[in-house]
Amino acid sequence: MGMFGTRIIVVGAGIGGLAAALALKARGADVTVLEQADAIAEVGAGIQVSPNGAAVLGALGLGPAFEAISVRGRAVVLSDYRRPGEVLRLDLMRHAGDQRYAFVHRADLIDLLAGAVRRAGVNVRLLQKVDRVDPGSPPVLHMCNGAHLTADLVVGADGLHSRARAALNGAAKPFFTGQIAWRATVPNTVGLPDEARVFMGPGRHLVCYPLRGGSLVNLVAVQERADWTAESWSQSDDPANLRAAFADFTGLPAALLAQVRAPGLWGLFRHPVAETWHRGRVTLVGDAAHPTLPFMAQGANMALEDAWVLADELGKAPGIELGLAAYQDRRQARARRVIAAANGNAWKYHLRAPLRGPAHLALSLGGRLAPARMVRQFDWLYRHDVTRGA
Repeated sequence: MGMFGTRIIVVGAGIGGLAAALALKARGADVTVLEQADAIAEVGAGIQVSPNGAAVLGALGLGPAFEAISVRGRAVVLSDYRRPGEVLRLDLMRHAGDQRYAFVHRADLIDLLAGAVRRAGVNVRLLQKVDRVDPGSPPVLHMCNGAHLTADLVVGADGLHSRARAALNGAAKPFFTGQIAWRATVPNTVGLPDEARVFMGPGRHLVCYPLRGGSLVNLVAVQERADWTAESWSQSDDPANLRAAFADFTGLPAALLAQVRAPGLWGLFRHPVAETWHRGRVTLVGDAAHPTLPFMAQGANMALEDAWVLADELGKAPGIELGLAAYQDRRQARARRVIAAANGNAWKYHLRAPLRGPAHLALSLGGRLAPARMVRQFDWLYRHDVTRGA
């Protein structure tokens, strides 16, 4: 049916917001993106785009451009934090060669999406901070500068501390998981190949993979900790604290950690999936609807899926409210399943004795005896293609 003439405001110029703007514009909508910062930019470092997210980028016409800015992951390798060798190698090229797993700098993906949005004729307005959202018909955005904005539809892509989510669901009540994470990028002086490496230690793990043609390495280091850390993407820490927390990690992790200069630090909080994704003519995408822990690397991928499904359902529905209801019906159960998998994955890399040895042995045997099954166990996640109606 198309959305010709429908006026839509997308709040937030992150991955989900920009992808939603692009998909909605392609269906004829008149789209404006509001971003509170003074530029479309992204803090953070690397992200993993799995096949389910890459399918959306391809359907948006960005497949070749995305391939040019990303590194194709050839394997996932699990190792012990101080023993040489590999516990488990998942060969993606052999057992999932028809699917593309990619590593990309978050800023590069934002730049790609932002360029596509502007070329499509989407109006991007910076320095636009929303104070509160009134989800009536029409919805009203009350801006911090005193202005009031209305549209036929407001899409809340405003992340973890979403004003749109608060309007639909009330104040969020996340809880600290007892884990913190550092993030950094360093030069790839160690010759890290095109694969994700996971080093598992008692109460801690470190993930690394290459970015930007292999010139950089992205690091994410997670530690269990009793004390609370502020939930933020922009908090920095002294690299000495990171190195001290992982001082007994040897080999490649030690060489990478020695290069870290200005790591980001954030506390990992668990948020419930929003009960209400739409009311009136306000809806949610991405972290505003379902913040996720990083243990399945699905935050960006789920936002891309949301963006496509929202536009797809609105484009087919005879009315906005019916389209929003179909969007929630199609997305909410999947979001819950993905987030439950991420929550359940958190402890697996942090085992201590006496469980640690038998668990690593089981992983190793599984990799040797049934390597394809080990790779394909998450087909429900990675082979899910929303652009084909899934």
